Amino acid sequence: MPGFEMFGAEEKKEVNEVLETGILMRYGFDGARNGMWKSKELEQAICSRFETQYAQLTSSGTGALTTAMVALGVGVGDEVIMPAFTFVASFEAILSVGAVPILVDIDSSLTLDPAAVEAAITPRTKCIMPVHMCGSMADLDALKAICDKYNLILLEDACQSIGGTYKGKPLGSIGHAGTFSFDFVKTITCGEGGVVMTNSKEVYTKADAYTDHGHDHAGVDRGADLHPFLGYNFRISELHAAVGLAQIKKLDQFLVVQKKNNQILKSYVEKVPGIAFRTVPDPAGDSGSFLTWFLPSQAATEKV
Repeated sequence: MPGFEMFGAEEKKEVNEVLETGILMRYGFDGARNGMWKSKELEQAICSRFETQYAQLTSSGTGALTTAMVALGVGVGDEVIMPAFTFVASFEAILSVGAVPILVDIDSSLTLDPAAVEAAITPRTKCIMPVHMCGSMADLDALKAICDKYNLILLEDACQSIGGTYKGKPLGSIGHAGTFSFDFVKTITCGEGGVVMTNSKEVYTKADAYTDHGHDHAGVDRGADLHPFLGYNFRISELHAAVGLAQIKKLDQFLVVQKKNNQILKSYVEKVPGIAFRTVPDPAGDSGSFLTWFLPSQAATEKV
């Protein structure tokens, strides 16, 4: 159940407050906006809800992944290990910074197989990027151990698993950085949007600048900002942030409905002979946004 299915008066209220000021950009125009800073409010809400020290909103989940890699120091020639089962944005972001996606096998969790990850490490490996596919999560204990052993970066692509947890910790808050997508069919939607989450002030500072043409945002006048390095326009608008601000306040409600529907469907599917469900490393942390199962053979699958 994506968030747009429960779009209502709360989202309209937040958006209308922005429209009444006429200030749609997240930076500047301090006097005219009458104290309205929806992007800042949403970033603070994300930090609180997902237990991370810093959050930088972006224009998309793809922009969030790209920004996170740049802020983490992943660049030209670096190898990033990622699962072969993913969404196209995962490797688009890697290629966009000049890095090399190394696609490895998944296991029955439909996420990275830790043994395949370790076998794929070379002297050029810089980062391991689990993609928490279809509402569930990767084996983060195993992947963190590999990162610690080889001194690698752990970047969580949690775009499909908003609200999921691993051993009590929100997905996206466990690695060196994590990302969400807030596009129209995610559990929380901004219409379009994304976020980089991190507990590193250095990573956050770089992400903050990179998403706004390299502005350091160190002063009170954006026009007088310094530009310590190149950046791009990955800014979110106040309108999109306003929608997300209403949605995040309803996340727990979304998750209750999502998990209830998931269990109802599962209670019927599990009666079918030969059905096997995916492995979920932490069943209590499954966000419930997908119900995924396997059939006993390729022939049976093709027939269905």
